Amino acid sequence: FEVPSIQLGVCTFGTIPLVPFHKANKHKLSTAPVFDMYETHENCPDKYGEKITLKSQELTVHYFCLLMSSGVYQRGEENEGIYGFLVDDIKQEVRRSSRLKCAVCKKNGASVGCYVKSCQKKVHFPCGKQHQFIFQFTDLFPSYCKDHSPTQSLPVSACVSEPMSCSVCLDPIEPVLSYSVLKCPACHGSWFHRDCVQVNQAHSAGMFFFRCTLCNNKDMFQQEMLRMGVHIPERDAAWELEENAYGELLQVYQHCDAKKCLSHNGRTYSSRTGWFQILRCALCGSRGTHRKCGSLKLDETNWACEDCAGAVDGTGRLFAILCLFWSNWAVKGIVFWCYLICCAKNKLEINIDNLMIGRPFLLGGSAREILQELASQTSQHQLSMPVVVNGNKVLEAAMELVKRSDFNPSHALAVRFTSNKHSSSPDTCPGNTRHFLRLLVQQLQDTVFEGPDVKRWLLYVVSFLCPVSLALREDVYFDVGCLLSLSLVHGGPPLGFFSRALYLCLFNFPRDTPLTVEDMGNTGFTDKSASEYLEVAGCTRPVESLSDKDTLVKDIVSFHLITRMQLPVQRFCEGLKTLGVFDQVQMFPGAFVGLFCSSHDKLTADTMAALFTVQFSDQEETVEKETASLCSLVSVGRCATSLEDVLIFATSADVVPAVGFSPSPSLSFLHPLDPAGCIKTTGNWGKRNKLQLGKIH
Repeated sequence: FEVPSIQLGVCTFGTIPLVPFHKANKHKLSTAPVFDMYETHENCPDKYGEKITLKSQELTVHYFCLLMSSGVYQRGEENEGIYGFLVDDIKQEVRRSSRLKCAVCKKNGASVGCYVKSCQKKVHFPCGKQHQFIFQFTDLFPSYCKDHSPTQSLPVSACVSEPMSCSVCLDPIEPVLSYSVLKCPACHGSWFHRDCVQVNQAHSAGMFFFRCTLCNNKDMFQQEMLRMGVHIPERDAAWELEENAYGELLQVYQHCDAKKCLSHNGRTYSSRTGWFQILRCALCGSRGTHRKCGSLKLDETNWACEDCAGAVDGTGRLFAILCLFWSNWAVKGIVFWCYLICCAKNKLEINIDNLMIGRPFLLGGSAREILQELASQTSQHQLSMPVVVNGNKVLEAAMELVKRSDFNPSHALAVRFTSNKHSSSPDTCPGNTRHFLRLLVQQLQDTVFEGPDVKRWLLYVVSFLCPVSLALREDVYFDVGCLLSLSLVHGGPPLGFFSRALYLCLFNFPRDTPLTVEDMGNTGFTDKSASEYLEVAGCTRPVESLSDKDTLVKDIVSFHLITRMQLPVQRFCEGLKTLGVFDQVQMFPGAFVGLFCSSHDKLTADTMAALFTVQFSDQEETVEKETASLCSLVSVGRCATSLEDVLIFATSADVVPAVGFSPSPSLSFLHPLDPAGCIKTTGNWGKRNKLQLGKIH
């Protein structure tokens, strides 16, 4: 047979028009240089490999087309022919494929055949890419048609939650393994789009940095991706190949930024030692000062610039600016950033007062003050959300509330109980709302969290929506976070039942605190379930030393508390962002740790005295009697009524809400004297937070 006519510039093995699609950018088993992408349809090395033209032989091929052709092999040296593929062998393959018709486009020249001998499907390499052929860039470079291509499956014993999003692009993903959706073989928890792992990860990371984004496994992950047809370039990561990519790291800041530099040799002069050695900021490294100019001691080596020192201790301007910038007010953040740029260009002093824009600024403070600021966004709305609770089904009523199409967390709650006990209370009574939120938090604590009362963790399997895949599909964890935020801002009780480990995973506080096996709580396994659990966690390996045991324990803790719970915790955090609660807690985690993790303090006389504003009479002769009446109320043992009963009677709350009371509770005295001398109210139970006492004779 004669060699068919070859059009120079068109791939011999794929003469159909090619559509650019970003794929990996390097041939296998070769040391040829990396080529950049081209804009024309055929010049797409990411998808089809390097386009090579031998003008003397009038031959043009894509490297991947050459690799995957079934009848040609690399019989020469690297510098012979096309990376070891001899020209005569290539021409022989052209003769062979010219008689083979493509199963997709029905044109001749199909050089790629299915590796299964009984299968007769032949395709052009570009046609195969478009019709879910799998090309394995390893060993003998086999190709598989859609009917015989390798597939993935979950182990029968794997208790892995179904994914909600791609672990590479974070977009929603269909939780069904297919040609387009792959998973990690090590953790089974990382699912991703084929295009994402190929384009955004493999092509960028290269063989040395390509690994699972969730469990960080490299060997098993790479082998599985090669089996599933993902091309991994044999080169360093793309960011390592950029020319002079890390040149800035070699430059050391050498400039004195003191208001008045005392060096006669200028601000850039730095001696090796002594008064005029430039010390750089130990925190940012982008500011410097001479020891003499900064009024430092001769032996001082650590120095922090004014901005960093203020940010660390929470008193400086930079701290206030950062807090404003990272708040939820996106428009204000943009205005603020433009303001900063203008000040920097014109060397103007930054004035925090110009950035307030009609709203008080949170510069830390207590958790209650921050929640009160968040609660101010609810007082601006006159509308209310009706909530009808049938009996004790508080959680069901709350779940129905957040799933309504007209649900708005900024609207007030109008709670009505259908039981006889509370049917007499009006819909808008704060007593109903507080009672509803207290029962809601208690039921969430008992249903969605596990562990001791003050050390609870999110349940992996929600008891009222089992299994966890259904809970994720119904987005229960998001709803739970939303309800807790709603409770905190609308007057619910402090939570107080989060474990320190859960708080650490949510808000990274305290920082640099490792999780331990104690944080797993009372997790029990039988011999069979323990072996299955270790297999799912990827921890089935021999333990030959104490260090191996410690490493195994760390891996189990990491899987149990982090890897296994990644999606539930992620959705729970998204729910906590309702009304801006999560962002504020993340900004001031130290202020909120007690509210989330500490049990409620028992009410004391001092607490009650600080909580209530006492309104004494103007007449001096009655003040003594009023004081005696007050003392009898708060003194332990002198009154049959407990302080909790007094608080419930006056405010309808048995604990002080996380956001506090609005208005603040007040205490006054009845005139004329009540004959019984007992506690009375104005009749609006829990509405005005007002308590009236009769004076003692």
